[in-house]
Amino acid sequence: MKRGLGLGFGRASLRRRLGLGLALGLTALWLAATTVAGLVLRSEVDEVFDSALQEVAQRVLPLAYAEILTREDDRSIHHMPPVGPHREYISYVVRDAQGRELLQSSDADSLHIPKDLAVGFATTDQLRTYTETAVQGTIVVTTAERLFHRQGAVRKAVMALVWPLIALVPIAILGVWFAVRTSLRPLVSFRAAIEARGRGNLSPVETEGLPAEIAPVAASVDALIGRLRGALEAERGFTANSAHELRTPIAAALAQTQRLIAELAGDPRRDRAQAIEAALKRLARLSEKLMQLAKAEGGGLIAAHPQPLAPVLRLVIDEIDRQLECADRLELAIEGGEAPSSDLDPDAFAILARNLIENALKHGDPERPVWVRLADDRLEVGNHGPVVPPERLAALTRPFERGPTTADGAGLGLAIVSAICRGAGLGLDLASPLPGGADGFQVGVRLTPHAGAIPPRA
Repeated sequence: MKRGLGLGFGRASLRRRLGLGLALGLTALWLAATTVAGLVLRSEVDEVFDSALQEVAQRVLPLAYAEILTREDDRSIHHMPPVGPHREYISYVVRDAQGRELLQSSDADSLHIPKDLAVGFATTDQLRTYTETAVQGTIVVTTAERLFHRQGAVRKAVMALVWPLIALVPIAILGVWFAVRTSLRPLVSFRAAIEARGRGNLSPVETEGLPAEIAPVAASVDALIGRLRGALEAERGFTANSAHELRTPIAAALAQTQRLIAELAGDPRRDRAQAIEAALKRLARLSEKLMQLAKAEGGGLIAAHPQPLAPVLRLVIDEIDRQLECADRLELAIEGGEAPSSDLDPDAFAILARNLIENALKHGDPERPVWVRLADDRLEVGNHGPVVPPERLAALTRPFERGPTTADGAGLGLAIVSAICRGAGLGLDLASPLPGGADGFQVGVRLTPHAGAIPPRA
């Protein structure tokens, strides 16, 4: 049975889609939130540092005015010495109305603060400045800060937000994966229950614990299985009943015909009676094959516990030998003694083996042997005979299809084998000519359940 819900990885599984989608969505939201937080943080940092520039300028103005009034030489530039070793982030310079520098901080020379700046904030390629005037414009104070200082502060703050995100993403992915796996566990069980249907099991699917979104699907699947079970039972019942009802009148007609043959000894009409006898025997075999086909296409192909197959195979061969006296043509090989076993129903295995062996004896070279090999996981039956063309090989599993043979038969043997394999989930391999040979025909049945190996029924 194919995976109807697509939860394997040939296609993207629902667990993988949800897990990756939620993890990537959560990561994208975190990244977007971090970006927005970075922009807000940059705005706040700019506001804080602008306020610091303005405050420094307003504090320096009265100090600079007092310093200039007490000077003896008003042309000299006074550098305010630092109080102690420190890193200066905000520098200032005091100028007069003509742009002459009167006072500056210890680190102002390295900044090259431009002149003739308008009152208020200004931004150059490297600096952020604030200019304030006093005493009717005769004293001009400009404070400045390097732009990379602000950028570095914003970068450090953003990294402080990003590093926890990097650490939390794997944890979040694991958490999302665990949550999705736990949530979809009933759905996985539901898929497994559907996949289990088909090996002779058409019982309703358990719906307990399924999410509300999947419960209607389960109900529809159960309804479909019910309709399929009813159709199969009706078809099987019709075939079985028809074949069964035919057995009694066929047996009666055959007995009457055989009595008539005995009474017509030496009569020319005896040949016609013998032809009728042969036709009735073919009809009896056909009814028996139809009953086998009905069982093969129905349920009951799986046993409750694994059963040994070797004793069943020996009984089948003994029965065929009593009917056809073919012990000298059969070569039986059982690997592992009585060890090979399977959960295939013994009756179904007997029908399968009987049809394969009868076909090999009937359609093979009568002068050459037929071999039967049973291993732990495989049953092989082969013979020497005409090669079946490749275009005809797959068609042999259809009812009433026959290969290049003149032997008597209805063309149902391989159809019955194929139906049993299909219903029990076993693999069926047809090969002609024999592997490594120039003629012959071989059928291999893989006794381990293997979906998709049996040619589809037309």
